[in-house]
Amino acid sequence: MTALVAASTGLMAIATTAQANPKMVVDVKSGKVIAHEEAFRKWYPASLTKLMTAYIAFSAMKSGKISPETEVIVSKRAADQPASKMYFKPGQKLTMDSALKLLLIKSANDVAVAIAERLGGTNENFVAQMNAQAARLGMSSTHFINPNGLPGKGQYTTARDLAVLALILKREFPEYAGYFSLEGVTTGKKNYANYNMLVGRFDGADGMKTGFICASGFNQVSSATRNGRSVISVVLGADSLGGRTDASADLLQMGLTSSSGAGTSIASLAAYGPGQDVVTDISAEICNPKAQKVRSEGRDDAGRMITHSPYIQEMTRPPQYSFAGLIPGSETVAANDTKGSAVNVPIPIPRPSF
Repeated sequence: MTALVAASTGLMAIATTAQANPKMVVDVKSGKVIAHEEAFRKWYPASLTKLMTAYIAFSAMKSGKISPETEVIVSKRAADQPASKMYFKPGQKLTMDSALKLLLIKSANDVAVAIAERLGGTNENFVAQMNAQAARLGMSSTHFINPNGLPGKGQYTTARDLAVLALILKREFPEYAGYFSLEGVTTGKKNYANYNMLVGRFDGADGMKTGFICASGFNQVSSATRNGRSVISVVLGADSLGGRTDASADLLQMGLTSSSGAGTSIASLAAYGPGQDVVTDISAEICNPKAQKVRSEGRDDAGRMITHSPYIQEMTRPPQYSFAGLIPGSETVAANDTKGSAVNVPIPIPRPSF
């Protein structure tokens, strides 16, 4: 039995299993780790990968290389990505603003590749930028092979590295924070609620990203702000959508109610524990008939996921949806109109300090 390591006394305990999954909660302003568990175990990021895709897009917008109105054109390669996706056709266009909303709220794999090709010229060039940025930011146990998090050899991260990325996103791009906190998006024809069940249900929740593949289980990076204090949490390898939501809520509550200034700087947290050399794969635990049956029984009669954390409240109104659809007129375009001019995003040299 392992236990969540709290950086200060008096914090609530988090129940764990014999095979603990990675968790972390960090204060945004100070960069201090409030609590952590298996923070250096290598894990498949799944769609949490899209946080780095967004980071590069935000960098390009902030530098003036692109704008929210920059056109993103769907290529055949983008359109051919497996679900979750928008099923856009080659040659169809959307703005960068809509693309980022679909990337972060709908977690669209096709849109992730379209953004990558727009910013990098090619998907491969963009992935090289992702890895260069990860190294620059100090994400020392992270490597990407695509911009959307689809599984494959060589795609891995840790709870600690994801916390570093989340901290930098919160600090460097406050003007783009609204992309993470949307309750849902609409194409004008179909509505998509945010996969992050804390938005609108946890006091102070302001978004970030979810992800799932069989090998990783249910992952979530979350953030919340109350009374001027912001914290981020990372949960990897939960057994269900409801499980990752409960664990995230409990961690955020822990962080928001802990003593300010307590803990160890995330930059000085020493690596520990097993799993630093091999990427953990929990496919056998997550994607088997018994586990799938248990997850299906974790919904109420209306099909809504049941949560158990006392810090999660039911929404008493429908979600508010923000438009994120194709540019008018691009629904019917030539299939060979699939390339847009690339934006070479400069990679700054200095590393951030925490």
